[in-house]
Amino acid sequence: MVTSSADRGPGWRIGARSGDPDPAPEPVDLVGLPTGRVAQRLGVSPTTVRSWERRYGIGPAHRETGHHRRWSPRDIAVLETMCRLTARGVPPGEAARAALAERDVSVHEDSPRRALPEPRTDSQGGERLGHGPGGSHASRVRAVRPECRGLTRAAVRLDGPEVARILREAVDALGVVDAWTEVMMPALRAAGRRWAADGEQYVEVEHLLSWHVSSALRGVAVGGPAARQVRPVLLTATPLELHTLAIEATAAALTERGVPFRILGAAVPPRALLDAVHRIGPSAVMIWSQDQHTADRELVRRVGDRVWGPRGARGGALVVAAGPGWARDQPRAGAARPRTLADAVDLLEQAVTA
Repeated sequence: MVTSSADRGPGWRIGARSGDPDPAPEPVDLVGLPTGRVAQRLGVSPTTVRSWERRYGIGPAHRETGHHRRWSPRDIAVLETMCRLTARGVPPGEAARAALAERDVSVHEDSPRRALPEPRTDSQGGERLGHGPGGSHASRVRAVRPECRGLTRAAVRLDGPEVARILREAVDALGVVDAWTEVMMPALRAAGRRWAADGEQYVEVEHLLSWHVSSALRGVAVGGPAARQVRPVLLTATPLELHTLAIEATAAALTERGVPFRILGAAVPPRALLDAVHRIGPSAVMIWSQDQHTADRELVRRVGDRVWGPRGARGGALVVAAGPGWARDQPRAGAARPRTLADAVDLLEQAVTA
């Protein structure tokens, strides 16, 4: 598992942790749920739900005089469609019309189903949205791709299937490096900042998002094309480092390029790492540190001094000290210090082909 603190620095720091899968939704009884409970279930504020009802007519189909609103499963399904469409960049007015049309069509199964509207973008390719769903619980992600906004909002709603879909399509369309840089990492940072601000109130969102990001990256890393027949790259964290998502992103990006790797993961003891270096004989070793207190300059030196092979033909590995934890505790001279995932993958690939 991966633990986290909020993002407070440059580089690769993500402020997210792996965690539990999304919980089972609360059942809706025959009477229906009140507005506050529905808003909590969808990850939006009650004010947002009431605003949608007032502006776009998205409200309970039946309401008794003198009673509070009670939302039936069919009513909630309309709100879920509204949330899903606005998360994909569809303006709220169009999303409301499509959600209501979908509800009306579902009543008559023989009627043709209308296609849902596509997201609109501005001249720079960004979303053209007003006040999207989320209310006081929304994580604001500015100047980012529409996929990142959608990912953040789906995570806030604890909509696991939608999170998985967005991540899968982002990786397929952009590749691992750009999907990580432009979609995954900004969403993880937003979740980490909100978790730090709200404490336990927001940790379930961070856990769900981290779990799905890890699943998407591992899906690429274990299901990619055959690797080249060269010495592999070794990916590991420092002995005190528990974050692993950036390491998993590196493994997935290397898989796309056909670069073989071995991954040890989090909190690897020095002796275990040195033994692995000796046994594998890697072309490069990437040592990850996300926080300054986990950086281990002496470990970098020991890995860099490690050599193997027959007498007269011994060699070592390129040492790559990756992550913002090395910002002040600089590694020894000769160790590479990439600032981004793209830089790290380039360095590792060059080491393999050298």
